Amino acid sequence: MDLITTAEVEEAAKRLMTAFAATDTDDYFDCFAPDATFIFHSEPDRLSSRGEYRALWQNWLSDGWRVAECASYNAHIQNAGTCAVFSHDVETVIEVSGTKETLRERETIIFTRTESGSVLAVHEHLSPAPASPKAIS
Repeated sequence: MDLITTAEVEEAAKRLMTAFAATDTDDYFDCFAPDATFIFHSEPDRLSSRGEYRALWQNWLSDGWRVAECASYNAHIQNAGTCAVFSHDVETVIEVSGTKETLRERETIIFTRTESGSVLAVHEHLSPAPASPKAIS
């Protein structure tokens, strides 16, 4: 199997982030392998498959949730053969039933090349970003 390239990871991450920012359920979940795992600071347990996460996502949508805006900063890619680690800071504005909230988080996504040659995410870990340091007076 061919090594994964930085350009492929950039494209896969861009596709994933674009679908997320648009709350495009089908395109977003097509970016993940069926056995992908997810760890979100807002959830009590690890999600052990794309299907588990998609069910949670559908519950959010049913509650009036959607992504209003999403921006990625400070992206870093670490290649590791047929896998790569993509990490970045992400600022997301979510809207739930008309009320908006801004989330500042750090995210790590592990991408791999599948046997068919495509590049998919196999793990996502999301944690809150630390508070910005206060200026010294």
